[in-house]
Amino acid sequence: MLVKFAIRALVGAAGLWLAAYLIPGVAYDKPLTLLIAAVLLGLVNALVRPVVTLLTLPFTILTLGLFLLVVNAAMIGLVAWLLKGFTVDGLLAGVLAAIVTGAVSWMGQALTRDEPR
Repeated sequence: MLVKFAIRALVGAAGLWLAAYLIPGVAYDKPLTLLIAAVLLGLVNALVRPVVTLLTLPFTILTLGLFLLVVNAAMIGLVAWLLKGFTVDGLLAGVLAAIVTGAVSWMGQALTRDEPR
């Protein structure tokens, strides 16, 4: 279980690194900041995101799910607000970072998925 958590944190850090590399407006000051941001993003996604998703459900339904990109961008923005050394400048940078980190996380989950029994 601890190994899976560490792998997910590393995959999350890789996603944040790729977002910072590709997207102007997403930056970090040192590699350790990315790892801390990835762990913090995991905690925010586990604790805050479900509440925000439920509260914004009408917008999500109205936009056929696209509003979830804004919710994911807000979670990345919250991490940037909480963590000194990790910055996201603006909604567009947050949405693009959410797309990049989501794609990397999806690929990481596909690679680390347990085989069905």
